Amino acid sequence: MSTLPLPPYWAVIFSSQRSNTDDAGYAEMAEKMLTLAEMQPGYLGIDSSRDATGLGITVSYWESLQTIAAWRQHSEHLLAQEMGRNTWYQHYAIKIARVERSYSFSEQDALP
Repeated sequence: MSTLPLPPYWAVIFSSQRSNTDDAGYAEMAEKMLTLAEMQPGYLGIDSSRDATGLGITVSYWESLQTIAAWRQHSEHLLAQEMGRNTWYQHYAIKIARVERSYSFSEQDALP
């Protein structure tokens, strides 16, 4: 789980279903995009999960809509988006939301 600043901030929710065809280069591109995103101004963190059926949800966190737009238009990210549409994804959806409030629980915090 990402350690994030106090809200408000923005979340980009990327849900996807992987295709059953070509897996070549996917893991490498995902790692490259994570490393590149971490270097972008306004990037705050990421949470990601994928199940055995290929259904995945990744939430990236950003300071502003402007920093999200800049990331979306980054030349290497544009290439990854194209490869995703043409090779790796059967379907995906993106939702952008403003996080107004955030709280959490940790079992470790509840210990006496």
